[in-house]
Amino acid sequence: MTPRRWADARAFGLRVRLLLAFVLLGVTTTAVVASGSYFQARTVILQQAQDAAVMSLTDQLAQLYPLRQLPPTQEDLDTLAQRLSDREGYAVVVCRDMRAQGSEAPDLLTPQLRQAVRDGVVAWQRVSVDGEPVLLIGTQLELDRPDGASLPSGLEVYSVRSLAPEQQSIDRLATLAWLTGGLSLVLAVLLALLAAQGVLRPVRELGRAARSLGEGRLTTRLSVRGADELADVARTFNNTAATLERQVGELRRMEADARRFVADVSHELRTPLAAMTAVTDVLDEEADRLPGDAGRAARLVSQETQSLTQLVNDLIEVSRFDSGTARLALDDVDVAAAVTATLRLRGWTDRVRVDLPPGVVARLDPRRLDVIVANLVGNAFRHGAEPVSLRLRVEPDWLTIEVADEGPGLRPEVLAHVFDRFYKADTARTRSEGSGLGLAIAWENARLHRAPGQQGSLTAGNAPNGGAVFTLRLPRVAADDAGQAR
Repeated sequence: MTPRRWADARAFGLRVRLLLAFVLLGVTTTAVVASGSYFQARTVILQQAQDAAVMSLTDQLAQLYPLRQLPPTQEDLDTLAQRLSDREGYAVVVCRDMRAQGSEAPDLLTPQLRQAVRDGVVAWQRVSVDGEPVLLIGTQLELDRPDGASLPSGLEVYSVRSLAPEQQSIDRLATLAWLTGGLSLVLAVLLALLAAQGVLRPVRELGRAARSLGEGRLTTRLSVRGADELADVARTFNNTAATLERQVGELRRMEADARRFVADVSHELRTPLAAMTAVTDVLDEEADRLPGDAGRAARLVSQETQSLTQLVNDLIEVSRFDSGTARLALDDVDVAAAVTATLRLRGWTDRVRVDLPPGVVARLDPRRLDVIVANLVGNAFRHGAEPVSLRLRVEPDWLTIEVADEGPGLRPEVLAHVFDRFYKADTARTRSEGSGLGLAIAWENARLHRAPGQQGSLTAGNAPNGGAVFTLRLPRVAADDAGQAR
Protein backbone atom coordinates (compact mmCIF):
# COMPACT_ATOMS: atom_id res chain seq x y z
CA MET A 1 0.00 0.00 0.00
CA THR A 2 1.39 3.41 -0.95
CA PRO A 3 1.88 6.09 1.76
CA ARG A 4 -1.01 8.13 0.32
CA ARG A 5 -3.41 5.18 0.34
CA TRP A 6 -2.25 4.22 3.80
CA ALA A 7 -2.95 7.74 5.06
CA ASP A 8 -6.36 7.76 3.35
CA ALA A 9 -7.18 4.38 4.90
CA ARG A 10 -6.25 5.65 8.35
CA ALA A 11 -8.28 8.84 7.83
CA PHE A 12 -11.22 6.73 6.64
CA GLY A 13 -10.92 4.58 9.76
CA LEU A 14 -10.88 7.67 11.99
CA ARG A 15 -13.97 9.02 10.22
CA VAL A 16 -15.78 5.73 10.74
CA ARG A 17 -14.81 5.64 14.41
CA LEU A 18 -16.07 9.20 14.95
CA LEU A 19 -19.32 8.40 13.17
CA LEU A 20 -19.82 5.26 15.23
CA ALA A 21 -19.04 7.08 18.46
CA PHE A 22 -21.52 9.89 17.74
CA VAL A 23 -24.17 7.49 16.46
CA LEU A 24 -23.76 5.23 19.50
CA LEU A 25 -23.98 8.22 21.83
CA GLY A 26 -27.04 9.55 19.99
CA VAL A 27 -28.79 6.18 19.93
CA THR A 28 -28.03 5.51 23.58
CA THR A 29 -29.18 8.95 24.73
CA THR A 30 -32.29 8.83 22.57
CA ALA A 31 -33.16 5.32 23.71
CA VAL A 32 -32.78 6.19 27.39
CA VAL A 33 -34.65 9.50 27.20
CA ALA A 34 -37.36 8.30 24.81
CA SER A 35 -37.90 5.03 26.70
CA GLY A 36 -38.07 6.77 30.06
CA SER A 37 -40.46 9.41 28.72
CA TYR A 38 -42.58 6.80 26.98
CA PHE A 39 -43.04 4.54 30.01
CA GLN A 40 -43.65 7.48 32.33
CA ALA A 41 -46.24 9.00 30.00
CA ARG A 42 -47.86 5.60 29.45
CA THR A 43 -48.19 5.08 33.20
CA VAL A 44 -49.66 8.56 33.67
CA ILE A 45 -52.18 8.09 30.84
CA LEU A 46 -53.36 4.72 32.10
CA GLN A 47 -53.46 5.92 35.72
CA GLN A 48 -55.53 8.94 34.75
CA ALA A 49 -57.93 6.75 32.75
CA GLN A 50 -58.21 4.34 35.67
CA ASP A 51 -58.82 7.08 38.24
CA ALA A 52 -61.43 8.74 36.03
CA ALA A 53 -63.24 5.43 35.53
CA VAL A 54 -63.25 4.69 39.29
CA MET A 55 -64.56 8.15 40.11
CA SER A 56 -67.24 7.87 37.42
CA LEU A 57 -68.36 4.48 38.73
CA THR A 58 -68.39 5.75 42.32
CA ASP A 59 -70.50 8.76 41.39
CA GLN A 60 -72.98 6.63 39.49
CA LEU A 61 -73.33 4.19 42.37
CA ALA A 62 -73.87 7.02 44.81
CA GLN A 63 -76.92 8.09 42.85
CA LEU A 64 -78.49 4.62 43.16
CA TYR A 65 -78.79 4.56 46.96
CA PRO A 66 -80.87 3.43 48.69
CA LEU A 67 -81.69 0.12 47.01
CA ARG A 68 -85.31 -0.81 47.10
CA GLN A 69 -84.82 -4.31 48.41
CA LEU A 70 -82.23 -6.94 49.16
CA PRO A 71 -81.60 -9.34 47.79
CA PRO A 72 -82.46 -7.70 44.47
CA THR A 73 -84.56 -9.36 41.87
CA GLN A 74 -83.46 -10.14 38.36
CA GLU A 75 -85.27 -7.08 37.18
CA ASP A 76 -83.39 -4.93 39.68
CA LEU A 77 -80.07 -6.30 38.40
CA ASP A 78 -81.03 -5.64 34.78
CA THR A 79 -82.18 -2.12 35.55
CA LEU A 80 -79.01 -1.39 37.55
CA ALA A 81 -76.81 -2.67 34.70
CA GLN A 82 -78.64 -0.50 32.18
CA ARG A 83 -78.35 2.63 34.33
CA LEU A 84 -74.61 2.08 34.85
CA SER A 85 -73.87 1.51 31.14
CA ASP A 86 -73.01 4.44 28.90
CA ARG A 87 -71.17 5.13 25.67
CA GLU A 88 -67.80 4.77 27.35
CA GLY A 89 -68.49 1.23 28.54
CA TYR A 90 -70.99 -1.13 30.05
CA ALA A 91 -71.63 -2.67 33.43
CA VAL A 92 -71.82 -6.21 34.72
CA VAL A 93 -73.91 -6.66 37.86
CA VAL A 94 -73.64 -9.86 39.86
CA CYS A 95 -75.38 -10.86 43.07
CA ARG A 96 -74.36 -14.23 44.32
CA ASP A 97 -75.55 -16.63 41.58
CA MET A 98 -77.59 -14.06 39.66
CA ARG A 99 -76.21 -11.94 36.85
CA ALA A 100 -77.81 -9.05 34.98
CA GLN A 101 -79.31 -10.12 31.69
CA GLY A 102 -77.47 -8.84 28.59
CA SER A 103 -74.14 -8.38 30.40
CA GLU A 104 -71.42 -8.80 27.74
CA ALA A 105 -68.30 -10.88 28.09
CA PRO A 106 -68.89 -12.35 31.55
CA ASP A 107 -65.77 -14.45 31.16
CA LEU A 108 -63.69 -11.29 31.60
CA LEU A 109 -64.33 -11.43 35.34
CA THR A 110 -61.42 -13.42 36.64
CA PRO A 111 -61.62 -15.27 39.97
CA GLN A 112 -58.85 -13.03 41.37
CA LEU A 113 -60.81 -9.89 40.53
CA ARG A 114 -64.06 -11.23 42.00
CA GLN A 115 -62.34 -12.35 45.19
CA ALA A 116 -60.84 -8.89 45.66
CA VAL A 117 -64.27 -7.31 45.18
CA ARG A 118 -65.87 -9.71 47.65
CA ASP A 119 -63.24 -8.69 50.19
CA GLY A 120 -64.57 -5.14 49.94
CA VAL A 121 -61.80 -3.69 47.82
CA VAL A 122 -62.27 -1.46 44.80
CA ALA A 123 -60.24 -3.58 42.39
CA TRP A 124 -59.21 -3.03 38.80
CA GLN A 125 -57.58 -5.09 36.09
CA ARG A 126 -56.41 -4.44 32.50
CA VAL A 127 -57.06 -7.21 30.01
CA SER A 128 -57.01 -7.57 26.26
CA VAL A 129 -60.12 -8.51 24.29
CA ASP A 130 -59.59 -9.28 20.58
CA GLY A 131 -56.40 -7.25 20.66
CA GLU A 132 -58.12 -4.22 22.27
CA PRO A 133 -57.15 -3.11 25.80
CA VAL A 134 -60.01 -3.12 28.30
CA LEU A 135 -60.16 -1.82 31.89
CA LEU A 136 -62.20 -3.79 34.46
CA ILE A 137 -63.20 -1.98 37.70
CA GLY A 138 -65.14 -3.85 40.36
CA THR A 139 -66.66 -2.88 43.72
CA GLN A 140 -69.26 -4.23 46.13
CA LEU A 141 -72.17 -2.15 47.35
CA GLU A 142 -72.43 -1.80 51.12
CA LEU A 143 -75.48 -1.20 53.37
CA ASP A 144 -75.51 1.38 56.13
CA ARG A 145 -76.82 0.10 59.46
CA PRO A 146 -78.67 2.35 61.91
CA ASP A 147 -75.70 2.30 64.24
CA GLY A 148 -73.50 3.71 61.43
CA ALA A 149 -71.74 0.49 60.53
CA SER A 150 -71.59 -0.83 56.97
CA LEU A 151 -72.47 -4.31 55.85
CA PRO A 152 -71.63 -6.01 52.54
CA SER A 153 -74.71 -6.26 50.39
CA GLY A 154 -73.43 -9.10 48.20
CA LEU A 155 -74.16 -6.96 45.12
CA GLU A 156 -71.03 -6.76 42.89
CA VAL A 157 -70.80 -4.11 40.20
CA TYR A 158 -68.17 -4.30 37.46
CA SER A 159 -67.51 -1.53 34.95
CA VAL A 160 -65.98 -2.58 31.64
CA ARG A 161 -64.40 0.31 29.77
CA SER A 162 -62.39 0.33 26.56
CA LEU A 163 -58.88 1.78 26.68
CA ALA A 164 -58.68 2.19 22.90
CA PRO A 165 -58.46 6.03 23.04
CA GLU A 166 -55.72 5.82 25.63
CA GLN A 167 -53.95 3.15 23.57
CA GLN A 168 -54.09 5.44 20.54
CA SER A 169 -52.53 8.19 22.60
CA ILE A 170 -49.83 5.79 23.74
CA ASP A 171 -49.23 4.65 20.13
CA ARG A 172 -48.90 8.26 19.02
CA LEU A 173 -46.45 8.82 21.85
CA ALA A 174 -44.43 5.77 20.74
CA THR A 175 -44.43 7.00 17.14
CA LEU A 176 -43.26 10.40 18.33
CA ALA A 177 -40.52 8.72 20.37
CA TRP A 178 -39.33 6.73 17.33
CA LEU A 179 -39.45 9.87 15.17
CA THR A 180 -37.49 11.79 17.77
CA GLY A 181 -34.95 8.97 17.90
CA GLY A 182 -34.58 8.96 14.12
CA LEU A 183 -34.12 12.72 14.02
CA SER A 184 -31.59 12.48 16.85
CA LEU A 185 -29.72 9.80 14.92
CA VAL A 186 -29.63 11.97 11.80
CA LEU A 187 -28.46 14.92 13.90
CA ALA A 188 -25.75 12.74 15.48
CA VAL A 189 -24.54 11.66 12.04
CA LEU A 190 -24.43 15.28 10.85
CA LEU A 191 -22.54 16.35 13.96
CA ALA A 192 -20.16 13.40 13.51
CA LEU A 193 -19.52 14.39 9.89
CA LEU A 194 -18.84 17.99 10.93
CA ALA A 195 -16.55 16.85 13.73
CA ALA A 196 -14.78 14.37 11.45
CA GLN A 197 -14.30 17.06 8.82
CA GLY A 198 -12.86 19.40 11.41
CA VAL A 199 -10.50 16.73 12.73
CA LEU A 200 -9.58 14.98 9.49
CA ARG A 201 -8.79 18.09 7.46
CA PRO A 202 -5.75 18.90 9.62
CA VAL A 203 -4.85 15.19 9.64
CA ARG A 204 -4.92 15.05 5.82
CA GLU A 205 -2.92 18.27 5.61
CA LEU A 206 -0.39 16.81 8.04
CA GLY A 207 -0.19 13.63 5.94
CA ARG A 208 0.38 15.59 2.72
CA ALA A 209 2.98 17.78 4.41
CA ALA A 210 4.79 14.73 5.83
CA ARG A 211 4.88 13.09 2.38
CA SER A 212 6.15 16.31 0.83
CA LEU A 213 8.84 16.57 3.50
CA GLY A 214 9.79 12.93 2.94
CA GLU A 215 10.16 13.63 -0.79
CA GLY A 216 12.80 16.25 -0.05
CA ARG A 217 10.76 19.49 -0.07
CA LEU A 218 12.15 20.79 3.19
CA THR A 219 10.36 24.16 2.92
CA THR A 220 6.98 22.47 3.52
CA ARG A 221 5.02 24.06 6.34
CA LEU A 222 1.52 23.75 7.80
CA SER A 223 -0.96 26.53 8.45
CA VAL A 224 -1.59 26.88 12.19
CA ARG A 225 -5.25 27.50 13.04
CA GLY A 226 -6.55 28.01 16.56
CA ALA A 227 -4.94 26.96 19.80
CA ASP A 228 -6.10 23.37 20.26
CA GLU A 229 -4.11 20.11 20.20
CA LEU A 230 -4.15 19.95 16.39
CA ALA A 231 -2.68 23.43 16.26
CA ASP A 232 0.07 22.25 18.65
CA VAL A 233 0.76 19.33 16.29
CA ALA A 234 1.00 21.74 13.34
CA ARG A 235 3.40 24.00 15.25
CA THR A 236 5.50 21.00 16.29
CA PHE A 237 5.63 19.82 12.67
CA ASN A 238 6.71 23.27 11.48
CA ASN A 239 9.41 23.50 14.14
CA THR A 240 10.64 20.00 13.28
CA ALA A 241 10.65 20.79 9.55
CA ALA A 242 12.55 24.04 10.16
CA THR A 243 15.13 22.23 12.30
CA LEU A 244 15.46 19.49 9.70
CA GLU A 245 15.87 22.06 6.94
CA ARG A 246 18.65 23.78 8.87
CA GLN A 247 20.42 20.52 9.66
CA VAL A 248 20.13 19.18 6.12
CA GLY A 249 21.33 22.51 4.76
CA GLU A 250 24.30 22.37 7.08
CA LEU A 251 25.05 18.78 6.07
CA ARG A 252 24.81 19.71 2.40
CA ARG A 253 27.11 22.65 2.94
CA MET A 254 29.59 20.46 4.77
CA GLU A 255 29.34 17.80 2.06
CA ALA A 256 29.86 20.42 -0.65
CA ASP A 257 32.86 21.77 1.27
CA ALA A 258 34.28 18.27 1.63
CA ARG A 259 33.84 17.54 -2.07
CA ARG A 260 35.36 20.86 -3.02
CA PHE A 261 38.27 20.19 -0.67
CA VAL A 262 38.87 16.75 -2.19
CA ALA A 263 38.67 18.17 -5.70
CA ASP A 264 40.99 21.05 -4.88
CA VAL A 265 43.52 18.83 -3.12
CA SER A 266 43.42 16.30 -5.93
CA HIS A 267 44.10 18.95 -8.56
CA GLU A 268 46.82 20.50 -6.45
CA LEU A 269 48.53 17.12 -6.09
CA ARG A 270 48.64 16.47 -9.81
CA THR A 271 51.54 18.84 -10.46
CA PRO A 272 53.93 17.48 -7.81
CA LEU A 273 52.87 13.95 -8.69
CA ALA A 274 53.74 14.56 -12.31
CA ALA A 275 57.24 15.58 -11.23
CA MET A 276 57.49 12.60 -8.89
CA THR A 277 56.38 10.28 -11.67
CA ALA A 278 59.16 11.57 -13.88
CA VAL A 279 61.66 10.93 -11.09
CA THR A 280 60.31 7.43 -10.43
CA ASP A 281 60.67 6.61 -14.12
CA VAL A 282 64.40 7.32 -13.76
CA LEU A 283 64.50 5.30 -10.52
CA ASP A 284 62.83 2.36 -12.28
CA GLU A 285 65.59 2.38 -14.89
CA GLU A 286 68.32 2.54 -12.24
CA ALA A 287 66.70 0.26 -9.60
CA ASP A 288 68.30 -2.91 -10.92
CA ARG A 289 71.77 -1.33 -10.75
CA LEU A 290 71.34 0.05 -7.24
CA PRO A 291 72.76 -2.09 -4.43
CA GLY A 292 70.59 -3.88 -1.82
CA ASP A 293 68.26 -1.63 0.17
CA ALA A 294 68.68 1.28 -2.23
CA GLY A 295 67.21 -0.76 -5.08
CA ARG A 296 64.29 -1.98 -2.98
CA ALA A 297 63.62 1.57 -1.76
CA ALA A 298 63.63 2.88 -5.33
CA ARG A 299 61.14 0.26 -6.44
CA LEU A 300 58.90 0.95 -3.37
CA VAL A 301 58.90 4.70 -4.07
CA SER A 302 57.99 4.07 -7.69
CA GLN A 303 55.15 1.70 -6.71
CA GLU A 304 53.68 4.01 -4.07
CA THR A 305 53.90 7.00 -6.42
CA GLN A 306 51.90 5.08 -9.02
CA SER A 307 49.30 4.13 -6.37
CA LEU A 308 49.05 7.74 -5.21
CA THR A 309 48.67 8.93 -8.78
CA GLN A 310 45.85 6.41 -9.36
CA LEU A 311 44.15 7.51 -6.15
CA VAL A 312 44.31 11.17 -7.15
CA ASN A 313 42.92 10.39 -10.59
CA ASP A 314 40.09 8.40 -8.98
CA LEU A 315 39.27 11.26 -6.61
CA ILE A 316 39.14 13.71 -9.50
CA GLU A 317 36.82 11.37 -11.38
CA VAL A 318 34.57 11.02 -8.32
CA SER A 319 34.41 14.79 -7.91
CA ARG A 320 33.18 15.07 -11.51
CA PHE A 321 30.37 12.61 -10.76
CA ASP A 322 29.38 14.51 -7.62
CA SER A 323 29.36 17.88 -9.36
CA GLY A 324 27.39 16.55 -12.33
CA THR A 325 30.08 17.55 -14.83
CA ALA A 326 30.88 14.02 -16.02
CA ARG A 327 30.13 13.71 -19.75
CA LEU A 328 30.18 10.93 -22.29
CA ALA A 329 32.43 11.04 -25.35
CA LEU A 330 30.35 8.74 -27.53
CA ASP A 331 31.68 6.82 -30.48
CA ASP A 332 30.76 3.72 -32.49
CA VAL A 333 32.84 1.05 -30.79
CA ASP A 334 33.62 -2.54 -31.72
CA VAL A 335 32.99 -3.95 -28.24
CA ALA A 336 35.04 -7.14 -28.67
CA ALA A 337 38.04 -5.20 -29.96
CA ALA A 338 37.76 -2.61 -27.16
CA VAL A 339 37.61 -5.26 -24.44
CA THR A 340 40.54 -7.15 -26.00
CA ALA A 341 42.58 -3.93 -26.06
CA THR A 342 41.83 -3.34 -22.38
CA LEU A 343 43.10 -6.79 -21.43
CA ARG A 344 46.15 -6.56 -23.70
CA LEU A 345 47.15 -3.13 -22.34
CA ARG A 346 47.29 -4.50 -18.79
CA GLY A 347 48.90 -7.82 -19.69
CA TRP A 348 45.83 -9.91 -18.83
CA THR A 349 45.24 -11.52 -22.21
CA ASP A 350 46.58 -14.92 -21.22
CA ARG A 351 44.99 -14.87 -17.76
CA VAL A 352 41.33 -14.20 -18.78
CA ARG A 353 39.10 -16.65 -20.60
CA VAL A 354 36.97 -14.60 -23.00
CA ASP A 355 33.83 -15.23 -24.99
CA LEU A 356 33.60 -12.21 -27.30
CA PRO A 357 31.34 -12.49 -30.37
CA PRO A 358 32.94 -10.43 -33.15
CA GLY A 359 31.24 -7.60 -35.01
CA VAL A 360 29.24 -6.23 -32.06
CA VAL A 361 29.12 -2.46 -32.51
CA ALA A 362 27.63 -0.13 -29.90
CA ARG A 363 27.56 3.62 -29.45
CA LEU A 364 29.22 4.32 -26.12
CA ASP A 365 32.18 5.98 -24.44
CA PRO A 366 35.27 3.78 -25.12
CA ARG A 367 37.33 5.32 -22.29
CA ARG A 368 34.64 4.64 -19.70
CA LEU A 369 34.13 1.11 -21.04
CA ASP A 370 37.89 0.57 -20.59
CA VAL A 371 37.66 1.84 -16.97
CA ILE A 372 34.72 -0.43 -16.16
CA VAL A 373 36.25 -3.59 -17.64
CA ALA A 374 39.66 -2.88 -16.09
CA ASN A 375 38.14 -2.39 -12.63
CA LEU A 376 35.99 -5.53 -12.85
CA VAL A 377 38.79 -7.78 -14.08
CA GLY A 378 41.33 -6.26 -11.68
CA ASN A 379 38.91 -6.74 -8.77
CA ALA A 380 38.47 -10.40 -9.77
CA PHE A 381 42.25 -10.93 -9.70
CA ARG A 382 42.70 -9.15 -6.34
CA HIS A 383 39.76 -10.57 -4.38
CA GLY A 384 38.73 -13.68 -6.31
CA ALA A 385 40.66 -16.59 -7.75
CA GLU A 386 41.69 -17.57 -11.23
CA PRO A 387 40.60 -18.51 -13.76
CA VAL A 388 38.74 -15.28 -14.50
CA SER A 389 36.22 -15.38 -17.33
CA LEU A 390 34.67 -12.56 -19.39
CA ARG A 391 31.63 -13.11 -21.59
CA LEU A 392 29.84 -10.73 -23.96
CA ARG A 393 26.15 -11.26 -24.74
CA VAL A 394 24.17 -9.20 -27.23
CA GLU A 395 20.48 -8.28 -27.34
CA PRO A 396 18.69 -6.02 -29.84
CA ASP A 397 18.91 -2.96 -27.56
CA TRP A 398 21.42 -4.07 -24.94
CA LEU A 399 24.85 -5.53 -24.55
CA THR A 400 25.85 -7.45 -21.43
CA ILE A 401 29.35 -8.16 -20.15
CA GLU A 402 29.80 -10.69 -17.33
CA VAL A 403 33.06 -10.99 -15.38
CA ALA A 404 33.29 -14.06 -13.11
CA ASP A 405 35.97 -15.66 -10.99
CA GLU A 406 36.43 -18.96 -9.13
CA GLY A 407 36.95 -17.44 -5.67
CA PRO A 408 34.83 -17.81 -2.52
CA GLY A 409 32.25 -15.31 -3.76
CA LEU A 410 30.76 -12.32 -1.98
CA ARG A 411 29.28 -12.59 1.48
CA PRO A 412 25.72 -11.21 1.94
CA GLU A 413 26.94 -8.32 4.05
CA VAL A 414 29.47 -7.42 1.35
CA LEU A 415 26.93 -7.53 -1.50
CA ALA A 416 24.96 -4.69 0.08
CA HIS A 417 27.99 -2.35 0.04
CA VAL A 418 30.18 -3.61 -2.76
CA PHE A 419 29.67 -0.43 -4.83
CA ASP A 420 30.05 1.97 -1.89
CA ARG A 421 32.97 4.35 -2.01
CA PHE A 422 36.03 3.39 0.03
CA TYR A 423 34.32 0.15 1.10
CA LYS A 424 36.65 -2.79 1.69
CA ALA A 425 35.36 -6.25 2.48
CA ASP A 426 38.30 -7.03 4.78
CA THR A 427 38.28 -4.21 7.32
CA ALA A 428 41.09 -5.85 9.29
CA ARG A 429 43.55 -4.87 6.58
CA THR A 430 44.73 -1.30 6.92
CA ARG A 431 46.53 -1.54 3.62
CA SER A 432 45.29 -3.07 0.39
CA GLU A 433 46.07 -2.87 -3.26
CA GLY A 434 42.98 -0.78 -4.08
CA SER A 435 41.57 2.48 -2.78
CA GLY A 436 37.99 1.25 -2.54
CA LEU A 437 36.89 3.55 -5.38
CA GLY A 438 37.27 1.28 -8.40
CA LEU A 439 33.88 -0.45 -8.27
CA ALA A 440 32.13 2.79 -7.28
CA ILE A 441 33.62 4.53 -10.34
CA ALA A 442 32.68 1.59 -12.56
CA TRP A 443 29.08 1.78 -11.24
CA GLU A 444 28.86 5.51 -11.93
CA ASN A 445 30.30 5.06 -15.44
CA ALA A 446 27.73 2.38 -16.21
CA ARG A 447 24.87 4.65 -15.12
CA LEU A 448 26.14 7.49 -17.31
CA HIS A 449 25.22 5.48 -20.42
CA ARG A 450 21.58 6.24 -21.09
CA ALA A 451 19.03 6.09 -23.84
CA PRO A 452 15.34 6.98 -23.91
CA GLY A 453 13.74 4.67 -21.33
CA GLN A 454 17.07 2.89 -20.70
CA GLN A 455 19.96 3.29 -18.29
CA GLY A 456 23.14 1.32 -17.89
CA SER A 457 23.62 -0.74 -14.75
CA LEU A 458 26.27 -2.72 -12.92
CA THR A 459 25.24 -5.46 -10.47
CA ALA A 460 27.07 -7.97 -8.32
CA GLY A 461 26.16 -11.51 -7.32
CA ASN A 462 27.46 -15.03 -6.84
CA ALA A 463 27.55 -17.87 -9.34
CA PRO A 464 25.71 -21.10 -8.41
CA ASN A 465 29.00 -23.02 -8.26
CA GLY A 466 30.79 -20.31 -6.27
CA GLY A 467 32.70 -17.22 -7.24
CA ALA A 468 31.63 -13.61 -7.72
CA VAL A 469 29.86 -12.46 -10.88
CA PHE A 470 29.65 -8.82 -11.96
CA THR A 471 27.14 -8.02 -14.71
CA LEU A 472 27.42 -4.87 -16.82
CA ARG A 473 24.41 -3.87 -18.97
CA LEU A 474 24.70 -0.95 -21.40
CA PRO A 475 22.28 0.35 -24.04
CA ARG A 476 23.66 -0.28 -27.50
CA VAL A 477 22.88 3.28 -28.58
CA ALA A 478 23.49 5.75 -25.76
CA ALA A 479 22.11 9.28 -26.09
CA ASP A 480 24.54 12.14 -26.78
CA ASP A 481 23.31 14.07 -23.77
CA ALA A 482 23.02 11.03 -21.48
CA GLY A 483 25.80 12.20 -19.20
CA GLN A 484 24.15 15.51 -18.35
CA ALA A 485 21.67 14.07 -15.86
CA ARG A 486 22.38 11.50 -13.21
